[in-house]
Amino acid sequence: MEGILNILKPPGMTSHDVVDFIRKIYNTRKVGHTGTLDPDAAGVLPVCVGGATKFVSYLVEQDKRYRFEITFGFSTDTLDKSGKIIKSGPVRFLKEKELRQVLREFEGKIKQIPPIYSAKKIKGKKLYEYAREGKIIDIPPIEVTIYNIDLVEYESPYQVLIDVKCSKGTYVRALVRDICEKLNMPGYMSMLIRTEVGAFRIEDAYTLEEIKEKKPSLQPIDKFIKLPSVHLNKIEAEKILKGQFISNRHSIETSFLKLYDNNGKFLGIGVSERNKIRPKRLL
Repeated sequence: MEGILNILKPPGMTSHDVVDFIRKIYNTRKVGHTGTLDPDAAGVLPVCVGGATKFVSYLVEQDKRYRFEITFGFSTDTLDKSGKIIKSGPVRFLKEKELRQVLREFEGKIKQIPPIYSAKKIKGKKLYEYAREGKIIDIPPIEVTIYNIDLVEYESPYQVLIDVKCSKGTYVRALVRDICEKLNMPGYMSMLIRTEVGAFRIEDAYTLEEIKEKKPSLQPIDKFIKLPSVHLNKIEAEKILKGQFISNRHSIETSFLKLYDNNGKFLGIGVSERNKIRPKRLL
């Protein structure tokens, strides 16, 4: 059994809680998610089951889309509603033109400093471990890409709703922090929904209740791995499955390839090296 499920994670559960839930429903220990969502957040959480867990690393690089809410008036140490209030201040009325102009300043490649309450590792420790120990640490900025960021709704003067499409590794809480700094008002992320992960859309996601009731079929993992495909003859497939090199007669220069046998069965990922193809990760 192998495949992938598009799950609608509810708020109040960790991503690992969802993994445990799927383990029980599908009666297997081999379950893994493709990108953590904070406990307070909801939305798309693709989960790999069985042999598909071998290919999680080929899915985590995908772009993501979020809808998030900023509430003005105070900021917290975690940058979201779960944290302690560390700053408060007056809230001013904003014009939509000003809001849109500030949002546009974040489009493109930007540098952002990961939140101290995050799983980002510095010197072998997760940042939230430093935070819980009360230690101050220099956090180097990371480069991420904001493909587009749009104002959805402004409930003047306290709340604003925003859509963003961004690259892997973007911290929406850090984006909220930096938007508030640009607006010169304290604020925090009061809501977060992940609406897309690569080809996975929120409108196609299963709730946990639906999964428990229907136990939906798993989708084939190779459908969501964005790599060129190569179909092997019987002898080539046998060699690959034995971990052997085969001749590269396909003239594909890219490094990684999806490998199929002559019946169209997905075998795994191969690596193109000059005139040879070697297995990288097989089902």
